[in-house]
Amino acid sequence: MADWDDVVALGRGLMEVEESTSYNTPALKVRGRLFVRLRSEAEGALVVMCGLDEKEALLASGDPAFFTTAHYDGYGAVLVDLERVGHGELAELVTEAWRIKAPARLRRRFDAGQAPGP
Repeated sequence: MADWDDVVALGRGLMEVEESTSYNTPALKVRGRLFVRLRSEAEGALVVMCGLDEKEALLASGDPAFFTTAHYDGYGAVLVDLERVGHGELAELVTEAWRIKAPARLRRRFDAGQAPGP
């Protein structure tokens, strides 16, 4: 079972990640661009940015860790139940969300194995 602290720890392993807020909830951003946030309204979940194809595949998998609401229809984000997602899968989702929002220069540095930092 994962929680927000696990998400933050994963974010710390990525470059230029800052803890912030979005819609008055805890969030992680790269260069000011949101890539995950803790959704506290209604059912609660982690909002993770992703491609629409990946979202569709996650939802079609039948895994109860992944869901959406009408609010996110047509939007590149999937909701993740932190109590149901595995740590390895969560790490992949957070990293891919970071890659989607990070500038190309940071992605190249990350891929080259350079240390996180400004």
